[in-house]
Amino acid sequence: MKREQYIDWDQYFMGVALLSAKRSKDPNTQVGACIVNSDKKIVGVGYNGFPMGIDDDKFPWEREGEFLETKYPYVCHAELNAILNSISRDLKGCSIYVALFPCNECAKAIIQSGITEVVYLSDKYSDSDIVKASKRMLNSAGVTLRCLKIPLDSITISFKENL
Repeated sequence: MKREQYIDWDQYFMGVALLSAKRSKDPNTQVGACIVNSDKKIVGVGYNGFPMGIDDDKFPWEREGEFLETKYPYVCHAELNAILNSISRDLKGCSIYVALFPCNECAKAIIQSGITEVVYLSDKYSDSDIVKASKRMLNSAGVTLRCLKIPLDSITISFKENL
């Protein structure tokens, strides 16, 4: 008899996005993204951080202050990193799983890449102009937006399990 308590595809892909977020060095916000094709194969993952080759010890991580002394002009968001890190340049018809609803800049990249579905957990910045612009563009482009409701609070991963 097969095991009954296993995670479904949405939980799996969101779990990969959340695990990817653990790579982020951002002290305040860790976001991960997982791109999946129609065959349920992962074709890209990413997390928020500085571009390759940038020494993240020499750039600011602050959220407030003069613009150039904050992280905002330098950090690549998880969605953009997942797109740029994808193993395929053809992302048409793919879904992207993210914990946090994408900003307007990531929405542009999502639309341009051909991704047709955004699956997200939180929309905590829904009242911001950035997210309003994002939703306006994504809706206009016909991208499906799906808030994922997961009945689990957590999944524990053990590096010693089944050894």
